[in-house]
Amino acid sequence: MLKEYILRNSHRYASKWLVFAIDTLVIAFSFILSYIIRFNLSFDFDVSKLLMQLPVVVVMAMLAFVTTGSYKGFIRHTGIKDIYNIFNAICISSILVIFIVILNRQFSYLNGFTIPLSIIIIHSLISFVGLTTSRYIFKNLYHGMVTRFKVFKNVLVYGAGESGIITYNALTNHTATNFKVVGFIDDDKKKRGKRINGLPVHSREDLTEYLIDKCNISEIIVAIHKINNNELRKLVEGLVDLPVQVKIAPPVQDWINGEFKVSQIKNVQIEDLLNRAPIDLDNLNIEKEMHNKTVLVTGGAGSIGSELVRQICNFKYKTLIIIDQAESALYDLQQELKQKGFHNFIPIVGDVRDKKRMNILFEEYKPNMVFHAAAYKHVPLMEQNSYEAIRINIVGTKNIADLSTEHEVDKFVLVSTDKAVNPTNIMGASKRIAEIYVSCLQQHSATRYIITRFGNVLGSNGSVIPLFRRQIENGGPLTLTHKDITRYFMTIPEASQLVLEAGSMGVGGEIFIFDMGESVKIFDLAKNMIKLSGLLYPEDIDIVITGLRPGEKLYEELLANGENTLPTYHKKIKISKAREMEYDKLKSLVDELCVANMFFGNNTVQLMKDIVPEFISNNSEFCKLDKKENTTFELEGKIAAGEAHSTFN
Repeated sequence: MLKEYILRNSHRYASKWLVFAIDTLVIAFSFILSYIIRFNLSFDFDVSKLLMQLPVVVVMAMLAFVTTGSYKGFIRHTGIKDIYNIFNAICISSILVIFIVILNRQFSYLNGFTIPLSIIIIHSLISFVGLTTSRYIFKNLYHGMVTRFKVFKNVLVYGAGESGIITYNALTNHTATNFKVVGFIDDDKKKRGKRINGLPVHSREDLTEYLIDKCNISEIIVAIHKINNNELRKLVEGLVDLPVQVKIAPPVQDWINGEFKVSQIKNVQIEDLLNRAPIDLDNLNIEKEMHNKTVLVTGGAGSIGSELVRQICNFKYKTLIIIDQAESALYDLQQELKQKGFHNFIPIVGDVRDKKRMNILFEEYKPNMVFHAAAYKHVPLMEQNSYEAIRINIVGTKNIADLSTEHEVDKFVLVSTDKAVNPTNIMGASKRIAEIYVSCLQQHSATRYIITRFGNVLGSNGSVIPLFRRQIENGGPLTLTHKDITRYFMTIPEASQLVLEAGSMGVGGEIFIFDMGESVKIFDLAKNMIKLSGLLYPEDIDIVITGLRPGEKLYEELLANGENTLPTYHKKIKISKAREMEYDKLKSLVDELCVANMFFGNNTVQLMKDIVPEFISNNSEFCKLDKKENTTFELEGKIAAGEAHSTFN
C-alpha cells in the first residue's frame, strides 16, 4: 500500500523536493564561498573546521525551509511573496546557527566548534542572493522554453500607475498569452522618461505612427481604472486614428474573485464612447412602489421589456406577470431568470391585441402596476404595414390601458419613443396616438397613467450598432442612410432603470422625458466602430450612403412643438409640459381610427394625420396626404437651423 501511494503521488512532490535539494546545495556552496570571501579570496583557513560546521549550517537551513515552506512555490510564478519567504528562511537559519554557536561556547558540546559572526552575516547575504537568483534564472529559462516558438503581439499599456503595473504583471506572468509589453504611456509629466521593469514610459505626445512602426505595436491597452466615460471617450478617440487596436482593462470591481485576469481585457466597445454616465436610482422609492405588488409587463421578452423584468426581479414584489407573443424569446427569458434563482414570475404567451384574452389575465392576476412595453418599432417596416402598426401600437395600447381602468390598476406606465415627437412616419405617429389616448384616459380614470419617452436604445433589436457589427464581421461595407443623420442613444439597462424611476415618482398624467445626453452623428459612430475593430476607413471597410428610408428623420427630438419641460428630483428625468388638447374629441378620433383599421379602411393614415397634425410624412408614399405648405423639408430645416425646442431648458 505504501509503495503504491508513493508511486501514485511522486509526480506531485518531485518538483518541490527538487527545489528543496537545489536550495540546500545553494546554502552549502554559499557557506564555502563566505569563508573564501572572509579570508580575502584565499584558502588560508582551516578546512577541517569548515567541514565540521557545514553539516550543521545545512541542517539548520533545511529546518528553516521546512518551517517557512519556501521550497513549495511554483518557480515559474516566483513573486514578491516567494522572495519574502526566502528572506524569512535565511533569517531563521542564521538565528539557529548563532544559537548553536552560543550554546557550544557555553557548554562546549563540540570541541573547537565556532563560526565567526562575520561568516554568518556574509553567508546570509550570499544565500539570499543565491536562492533569489536561482529562482529567477529557472523562471526565465522556463518562459524562454515555453515562448520560444510563439508569435507575440507588441503592446503598450496606457497608464503607468498601479493599474498599469497590475496589467503588465498579468500579461507577463500568464504564459498562455501572446502579448509582449514594450512600454507604457502616461499623461503624468513626472513619470515621463522613467522606466518600469526596464520598460520606458512614453508621453502621449510620443505616441505617433513613427513609434508604432518602430516598435511594431499591435495593440494599446488602456489600464486607468478611475476613468469616467467622458475621459475614456476623449482618450480613445485620440487613439483610434492610429493603426493599432485599442483595448481596455476592467475596473477593480469587475475583477474575478478580486483577481485580475488577462481574459478580462476586452476591446473598447462603441458603447464605452457614448458618454453615458452611471445612473443613481432612488431604489428605496422603487422598492416601496413595488413592495408586495402584482406587476404586469407586456412585451416582456423584448429589449426594454426583458430588462424591466430583470430589474423588477430584484425588488420584493408579490407576483410578476410577463406577457409576450414571441414564444422563443419568452422561453429564453424564463430559463435565464430560473438560472439566476428567480422563480416568482409567470410567463404568458399572449397578444395585447386580443382584448378578451387580456381581460381574462387581468381578472385572474389583478395587477397593481402595468408596464406596457409591447410595440412594433421598425420605422421602414411599419411604413409598409400601417395596419399592424395601428393594431399593436394603438389598439394594443388601448386594450391594456382600458383594462387598467376597468380593473382598477394603480399605475399604468407606457414606454414611448422620441419618434413620437413631430412624427414623420407611421411608427412614430402610432406611438404619439398611443400617448394621446393614455393621456385622455387620465382625465376620467382613477388609474394613474404615466408616459416615458426616450430615444434609441443601444443593443436593442434593430439598433444600428448591432447592424454595423454584423456588417464589419462580414467585411463591409457599412450602410448609412444619410451622412448628416444623428440620433440620441441610451443603454438598455439605463433606459429600463429610468422607466422604473419615472413609474415610481409619477402621480398620473405626466410625460417623462429622459436626458439622452448629446445626439450622436451616425457617420462618426460608423467610422469609430471600424477603427475600434482594428480596421481602416475607407481602405479596409467603406461606408455606403443609401439615402433616407421611408419615414426616416435626419434629426430626432424629445419634445413636440408647443411642449416644454419641468424638472424632477432626478437630474436625468424631466416632465414634459404638454400643450392643451381637446381630450374628449381626440379620444373619439382614436376610437374611430381603431374601428376603421379593423376593416382595412384606406383612410386610416389620413385619420392619423387628423389626430396628430404635426405628423408630416417624409420620403414616403403618404407625403401626398400632407398639405403642401407643411413639407417635412421645411420642418427639418427649422430643426437644423436651431428653431426647434431644446430638449432640456
